[in-house]
Amino acid sequence: MTTAKARREEIYRLATTAGLTSVEELSQRFNVTASTIRRDLALLNDEGKLARTYGGALAIGAHPEASLRQRIGEAFEEKQAIAQWAAGQVQGGESILLDGGSTVGALAHALRDRSGLTVTTPAVNTVQELADSPGIHVDCLGGRLRSVSQTFVGPLAEAALERMTFDKVFLGADAVTADDGICEADQAQTRLKELMARRGAAVYVLADSSKLGQRPFHAWVRLPLPWTLVTDDGADPHQITLFREAGIDVEVVSGHNVQEAERSRAS
Repeated sequence: MTTAKARREEIYRLATTAGLTSVEELSQRFNVTASTIRRDLALLNDEGKLARTYGGALAIGAHPEASLRQRIGEAFEEKQAIAQWAAGQVQGGESILLDGGSTVGALAHALRDRSGLTVTTPAVNTVQELADSPGIHVDCLGGRLRSVSQTFVGPLAEAALERMTFDKVFLGADAVTADDGICEADQAQTRLKELMARRGAAVYVLADSSKLGQRPFHAWVRLPLPWTLVTDDGADPHQITLFREAGIDVEVVSGHNVQEAERSRAS
């Protein structure tokens, strides 16, 4: 008899080789109920190995979702530059919403010494960054914790958003394209981002240049105009043109000033 662990390993192997795998097909193959398969898929999704699609099918990419811990060290200088620019858009007395992710987490760190701010977030790393900041009031969106992204998602987080509005919303992204918007590994996370964008007077997507034009997963957030993409100067000029032609505001920031500041502090 196949153990649950062995079954999940085989599901992952099948999905990465076959592309799309449905709940019904897996249920028949392993001779278990559909609810058992859904639990397996939920666990694999939380581990960042699967990306959900509509209709109960799962799209399994050759690029499993990286954990927050892994992403923190990627494109570090670019993310710092983006975060510094974004911090410059935040004014005292504002109420802002910070999404999960490493770049938005860098923004939270840049805001630690501010005062008179209200920050709402579903992200564990942002809560940790701001927990001891006396000048910042922090509200947390509850829900189900996605361990791979360290963010809370689901109906509880969505219900809380219905009672809030924000001066500015800062969203992260696994990838972003001019035509389809934000790409993510999880449908629940895309749904939450969609609702976040609806609650802000101004919406910013913070994405380093390596994420532009990429399609690693099959879950998407279509953002209504206007919104602003904030990226770094390593971006492909063609990609920047595509975003601007789509009516999206684009801010391209340089990591040079951040690097110089870091060297000054070290000397």
